[in-house]
Amino acid sequence: MMALRSVLLGVGSYLPKRVLTNAELAKQVDTSDEWIVERTGIRQRHIAADDEKTSDLACQASLAALEQAGREAKDIDLVILATATPDLTFPATAARVQAAIGAGPGIAFDLQAVCSGFVFALATADNFLARGQAKRALVIGAETFSRIMDWEDRGTCVLFGDGAGAVVLEAQEDAGDRGIVSTFLRTDGRMHDLLYVDGGPSETGTVGKVRMVGNAVFRQAVEHISGAMLEACARAGVSLDAVDWFVPHQANQRILDGVARKLGIDVDKVVATVAIHGNTSAASVPLALDVAVRDGRIKTGDLVLMEALGGGLTWGAALVRL
Repeated sequence: MMALRSVLLGVGSYLPKRVLTNAELAKQVDTSDEWIVERTGIRQRHIAADDEKTSDLACQASLAALEQAGREAKDIDLVILATATPDLTFPATAARVQAAIGAGPGIAFDLQAVCSGFVFALATADNFLARGQAKRALVIGAETFSRIMDWEDRGTCVLFGDGAGAVVLEAQEDAGDRGIVSTFLRTDGRMHDLLYVDGGPSETGTVGKVRMVGNAVFRQAVEHISGAMLEACARAGVSLDAVDWFVPHQANQRILDGVARKLGIDVDKVVATVAIHGNTSAASVPLALDVAVRDGRIKTGDLVLMEALGGGLTWGAALVRL
């Protein structure tokens, strides 16, 4: 038998209608548009409406991905939703999405690796598909980080936004060189206190707010994201020069620039949406991927490297031939 490959058939995204600009933020916290842009590259972010849940954002992105893939929800037998902001403590938000879009009974669960969540979910889905345990997967990154922000902390509240992105994967035997080529994932729990939420059902019984040691996270991000990219390429036996497009987690423009400088990557090959989306955590990679696919930059046959770092600390990369 030929080996199964996880082929990416479609991508979709969704952003809430409300846009929160830096100028608006400056009216409620001690900051300015110039301060935010200089340190992060962010100019605006989207904020979910009061009646919008993470599952609502995820459903919209999923339906868009299914439409582009030419598949129906009933074709999906695996749903993995990467999120740090689930609708409820349980059941999994993925189960709500599965039911809401009309997917039949199958495997559905949430995955929590914070900003690295989509890359972790992509690698997890690939393992299910490559082993024949599922045929078609919906892999989603969706967040409503605005619900866990401390809006008086200018070091964090200027960074994050809400959104969702999704991809449809299909196990194929005759995919040629298309599909997920390699993945690399890591977690180092010794650095869990660099980026975390100070609340939870077991420890405090509260939701909590995002806390971050910004300078330390920046240093770790440049080092570990660079290493993950090199490792994913090494596992595939390809060089960085062979990669057509880099789609990083959209945390901070300075991090994107730092990684590009460290590895000697042409910045024109880096998809950057952080200025208009902010940091949407697990949603940022598929959101950026969708932007570049729909504007025609990324085409079928292109070799794409996705990478991220998040709380945990977690980090990873996925190399995909579209």
